[in-house]
Amino acid sequence: MSDATPWPEVLELLGEATGETLYMVLVSTLLAVVGGLPLGVLLHLASPTGLSPRPVLYRVLGVVVDVVRSVPFVVLLVVLASFTRLLIGTSIGSTAVIVPLTIGAVPFFARLTQNAIREVSFTVVEAAITTGSSRLRIVWTVLLGEARAALVGAVGVTAVALIGYAAMAGAIGGGGLGTTAIQDGYQGYDDRILYGSVVVLGVLAFAMQLITDIAAKVVDRRRSANLS
Repeated sequence: MSDATPWPEVLELLGEATGETLYMVLVSTLLAVVGGLPLGVLLHLASPTGLSPRPVLYRVLGVVVDVVRSVPFVVLLVVLASFTRLLIGTSIGSTAVIVPLTIGAVPFFARLTQNAIREVSFTVVEAAITTGSSRLRIVWTVLLGEARAALVGAVGVTAVALIGYAAMAGAIGGGGLGTTAIQDGYQGYDDRILYGSVVVLGVLAFAMQLITDIAAKVVDRRRSANLS
């Protein structure tokens, strides 16, 4: 068994790994929102209760979204390895992991978006229709406007999930705290690094959820103030 790593080295190692994890999570969360938000809106619009019901389109999109969401992330990493290598030039490392993280998170956030929009009162939507508002205006100002607090919360849920996924990527050399915990901690028989990585992951998840919860409350208060 190797000697325990000195605490200054442990903190330095965890600091670098935390930076890599935040890089993976923040970039993939941003890309998930960019791709998942319009997909979620489209799912709602095409649904039987949407503004433009399209049963066939809704079923096709629903199947694709649900299939991707049902694939375990570790399996998704392996399945997308060749595609990631083609796109990035490598299938390992923090930048490469962003590809499967994003592909896995887009349908996840799309469903959260659809659920958030579904909770918007139909009375509000109906009022906008009767005033002659265009469909684009209804989507932007009514559906997304009324659901923005829930959407901010959905961003937080997605980011926390991606922290866990990014840690799983450490099993195949994805970088970040996952790789540090497995290679330097578990395989290196160093409890300081192993449990330190776990603690930092927990702190990151807690902080991310706390920040988005506060942001959602602020957004909700502003919406309430504008309505009063």
